[in-house]
Amino acid sequence: MMQNVSVNQLAKPLVQELIDKHAALRVRLGEFTNGARYIDAGIDCRGGLEAGRLIGEICMGGLGRVTLYHAAAISDWPLSLHVHTSNPVLACLASQYAGWSLSHEKFHALGSGPGRAIALREVLFEELGYRDSCDHATFVLEVDQIPPVALIDRVAEVCNLPANALTFILTPTRSIAGMVQIVSRVLEVAMHKAHTLKFPLDNILDGSASAPLSPPSPSFVTAMERTNTAILFAGRVHLFVQGDDASAEKLSRDLPSSASSEYGKPFAQVLEDCGNDFFKIDPMLFSPASVVITAVESGKTFRGGSLAPELLAASFS
Repeated sequence: MMQNVSVNQLAKPLVQELIDKHAALRVRLGEFTNGARYIDAGIDCRGGLEAGRLIGEICMGGLGRVTLYHAAAISDWPLSLHVHTSNPVLACLASQYAGWSLSHEKFHALGSGPGRAIALREVLFEELGYRDSCDHATFVLEVDQIPPVALIDRVAEVCNLPANALTFILTPTRSIAGMVQIVSRVLEVAMHKAHTLKFPLDNILDGSASAPLSPPSPSFVTAMERTNTAILFAGRVHLFVQGDDASAEKLSRDLPSSASSEYGKPFAQVLEDCGNDFFKIDPMLFSPASVVITAVESGKTFRGGSLAPELLAASFS
């Protein structure tokens, strides 16, 4: 792991761009009473595709690129998103992954973004062997309300930073920007599943992924269902790995969402079968639908999984 790389420092110019262009990007700037700042990307403002794209890159600690494009991979739904990083472990797991549970009274959110690498509240960072010692921290929260200032105080204390060194970007699931930043996790979910499968993370050298951009919905449940459907049933990932061919081939078989017994049912049905408890869903389901693994030492490529356009069409309609 590259200890000389600061995901918060690399994300700083992207955060500044979001601030400088806030009016054009239709996001709203605010400040907590303790001096920490927040950027509202969809609670009390419109936000948009470009704001979501930029937030996706902030989430990856400035180590990834998120682009929007039109493609015919999925019929009748041309708008898609592509993510690439040459540092997939650092960008996706040490920064983008929503792994820090933040709660205060009735408020709850999962914290993602480069600030996690300063807080170090997750066992994951012990495994990664990475920490960021930057003098400022940025977090992204998928929420539909402004966090209580008491929670912000606690985050500042954990990070050992003054509150005015913290930035929180707020992206409701139901918003356009929120939808984009969630789908931009298509590579991250593949990396997280590879970690769950105990594939050596140091052997993953490069990665790219794509998924169709789901339409937003005023309903949180529908919005969540659509963003998950985009990744699980229409997401595609390509990883470049080192190591033996047998391990690469096994990863191509085990990584796709189709490796889960839950695969094939509409995500709304999966959620209903689990009593609408997101955390009871089989974790093996959370991965892109189609997987390509290239073993760089032999030059061989292995493929697994497939797209399910009929499930995507049913969800998006």
